[in-house]
Amino acid sequence: MGLSWQQGPLSAGAIGHFLTPEPLPERLLFAEPLRRRMRVKFNDTWIADSENVILLHEPGRDPVAYFPRGDVDAQVLAAGDKVTHHKDLGETTWYAVHAGDRTTERAAWEFSSPPEHAAELQDRIAFAWRAMDAFHEEDERILGHAADPYHRIDIRNSARPLEVRLGDTVVARSEHPVVLYESGFAPRRYVPRADIDETQLRPVEGQTFCPYKGLCDYYDIGDVHRAAWTYRKAYPEVGRIGDLVSFEPDQVEIHLDGKRLELEPGQKVVPHGVDRGLAVDEVRAH
Repeated sequence: MGLSWQQGPLSAGAIGHFLTPEPLPERLLFAEPLRRRMRVKFNDTWIADSENVILLHEPGRDPVAYFPRGDVDAQVLAAGDKVTHHKDLGETTWYAVHAGDRTTERAAWEFSSPPEHAAELQDRIAFAWRAMDAFHEEDERILGHAADPYHRIDIRNSARPLEVRLGDTVVARSEHPVVLYESGFAPRRYVPRADIDETQLRPVEGQTFCPYKGLCDYYDIGDVHRAAWTYRKAYPEVGRIGDLVSFEPDQVEIHLDGKRLELEPGQKVVPHGVDRGLAVDEVRAH
């Protein structure tokens, strides 16, 4: 997903490589101005508001937003006794965040003395995403983690016949599936409901979320748990997959042009953190 996570170019699982005569370091960090207004809410109070956020990309991690100290309400931070060491950026000081009648320990941090080559992170505060009530870009809430500017989704119509089976049962058959291409992931194919035998789909309690597509609902098929999913109210940017259904190729048989699809690199998604207040248990970027 994007620059440094899943199979992005700075991740450990990158499927491409840089064309350089010498190998690159095992870990490359990348920092850049976000160039978007970002705000943080805690206990119904705006505790940070900045148009000067630095976004840090680390291998295997989602992007993290770092706010200038001057754009953070100084009264909400209380230094604790926890100090850790970042392998690239040195000593890390942790803070409790306090507003009104609520305090959350170890909910923010800063790099106390970053190396000279990372000086732009000096005097900047990052907040633990799940410990806050919400993060906003302008007036819109951002779910999951800071948006990765290198993350891209393209959606294409297809006329290649697709069939989904569980044993001898045909679950779906479509002559016009929709293909979703997402940074760092193998293609996902979504099927219109008119082409699905919906009697085979049993809704599953609980949702996950994707910062780029929205809340995701799941279905069991037969004895197979979470074999299919849908974004019933997909974000407008990906509205073409709204309420369409996609299927897991390692859970059910998916045949495209008569050839069975196998699980590709980048298809599985590692469970991710929960966002406060949402009935979700992981993030999956399908």
